[in-house]
Amino acid sequence: MRYSDLLEHFARLLLLAFLMMLAVNQAGSGAAGALTAASAPLVGASDLVYQGAFKLPHASIGGSSFDYGGTGLAFNPARDSLFIVGHDWGQQVAEVTVPTIRASHGWSDLPTAAVLQPFTDATEGRMRTVAADPGITVKVGGLLAYRGALYLSAYIYYDGDGRQSLSHFVSGQDLAVKGDVVGPYQVGKLGAGFVSGYFGLVPEEWQKALGGPVLNGQCCLSIISRTSYGPSAFAIDPSKLGTVTPLPAVPLVYYTGTHQLGQYGAQSALFNGSTEMGGVVFPKGRRSVLFFGKQGLGPSCYGEGTKDMALVGTGPPGDPYCYDPVYPSKGEHAFPYAPYVWAYDAADLAAVKSGQRQPWDVKPYAVWSLDLPFPGGPRILGAAYDPQTSRIFLSEAFGDGANPLIHVFGIAN
Repeated sequence: MRYSDLLEHFARLLLLAFLMMLAVNQAGSGAAGALTAASAPLVGASDLVYQGAFKLPHASIGGSSFDYGGTGLAFNPARDSLFIVGHDWGQQVAEVTVPTIRASHGWSDLPTAAVLQPFTDATEGRMRTVAADPGITVKVGGLLAYRGALYLSAYIYYDGDGRQSLSHFVSGQDLAVKGDVVGPYQVGKLGAGFVSGYFGLVPEEWQKALGGPVLNGQCCLSIISRTSYGPSAFAIDPSKLGTVTPLPAVPLVYYTGTHQLGQYGAQSALFNGSTEMGGVVFPKGRRSVLFFGKQGLGPSCYGEGTKDMALVGTGPPGDPYCYDPVYPSKGEHAFPYAPYVWAYDAADLAAVKSGQRQPWDVKPYAVWSLDLPFPGGPRILGAAYDPQTSRIFLSEAFGDGANPLIHVFGIAN
């Protein structure tokens, strides 16, 4: 083990000892919960147990379809259901059931979700108000069903000057009700590029240590300088949106151009120009914050993708062809790609909140590729969590033709 690794390991042990001592000194029933949280085990790759998958309907439903969709996945505990964004062009939201998951990995055995609410513009036409130009492309970054409300974050697809500040909306969970949308609101002070994405619930025993009941973040957008160079997470209380401006966002982890998780434009197992982040999950009874997304593991290359090895490296200076049989479009390439997990120790995030560490000093304790049994794209577009059953839902792009496929994992005891 390297000397730097030993120092980091020792620092983590000291932090855990501090958290345990703090828990012992606390009065009331919260002390036992904090002590248990500080000593809870971390999640490893073998702890994610594949339970099965289910399909989404292949049809137009309301104003959109599931084709080319799958982002913004959110679990609704009120109905044991999922909110999800449909076709990329429409950015509309629907609600679907979670069907009974069977253990078989056979494609013919996969159940199909039923639609509870058809596709609707969950912002009632307000989404583009996060931008000064009403004609600019805006997309849903994340959804959260929380305490009877539906929260939605939105980001400008190509915010060239990095000026977006407004990003969050609030509505009721009944998408048929009109006139109940409020927003957009500003969250934090770093810019919308850091918070206009995914949401995740914080277990009750960690909320004081991290500074809030909900995690919120963003990563890896076009115009990378406006967002995080790796997974980011801020603790927020979304129920205060509209009452406090901007909504306080406690930084727990994020990365900047001078403090990157991995080198943009270089081959890396942590972060590069091909990295995408789909969602975050903090499983109860564990000490792990898990980010799900896509990582390119091969040589980094910017240019047009091609399957033709004879073309690789040719082309205009500074704009060569890159070997990439998956993504032929011009951009950042790092073939091969993998559905990916970045696992962070919640104690490290608590150290940032307490001022002992900087947000960019925190690194994942482990990263790994997900082994998904069905062929599809390597992109994980969304992640959601059911704390009652410890199920993790992941939406995989093009897992069912043009439709996303929803994978379900459990946490091993």
